[in-house]
Amino acid sequence: MNETYLPTNHLIARSADVLGGTPVFTGTRVPVRSLLEYLEAGQPLDEFLTDFPTVSREQAVGVLELAATLVLR
Repeated sequence: MNETYLPTNHLIARSADVLGGTPVFTGTRVPVRSLLEYLEAGQPLDEFLTDFPTVSREQAVGVLELAATLVLR
């Protein structure tokens, strides 16, 4: 498996073998996009975490913090 870790402290991984290279939370098959879609739809973080138990709160918050950092640059 040829997995690539993005420069995000191992929060996000991409692999051609996992969902065709879609960025996912490391160690899961959950696309990062899913978190953003939940929040965009007004769903709380806790609901996302309940629906995707393989994603830890630390991972989800870390990805959101990364997104905020990138947007606010």
